Amino acid sequence: MQFDVIINTPHGLYKKTRASIVNVVSTDGQRGILPNHMPIVVSLAVGKMTIEERERETYAISGGVLFFRDNLCTILTPAIENVKDIDLDRAMRAKERAERRLAAVHDDHVDMARAQIALQRAINRINVKRDFR
Repeated sequence: MQFDVIINTPHGLYKKTRASIVNVVSTDGQRGILPNHMPIVVSLAVGKMTIEERERETYAISGGVLFFRDNLCTILTPAIENVKDIDLDRAMRAKERAERRLAAVHDDHVDMARAQIALQRAINRINVKRDFR
């Protein structure tokens, strides 16, 4: 049995598919959503998400919200990237940039919260890609 999955980003519809399970990392732990799951709203953490369609697809997501009701799973996320599309070198450069920004503690032009989030996202993309190999 499968259910509908819709993934949206600020840029619009990212993906619409059918799945037998969606695994996410929520702010209070890991969650697995199966067909006929009770209605739920979950705040997502920066982490790995997998979707079992015909085969397992793995993604790096940048937080967001998951809604599930009546066998419809809707995911709203600021950013998502399929593990197959992650450029490890680019992610490493993003991590280094974020670390340099965080090292500039006394620079008034550096938004520390934004740099922390950028670092967390880069590390997530690196970990998701490395785990996939």
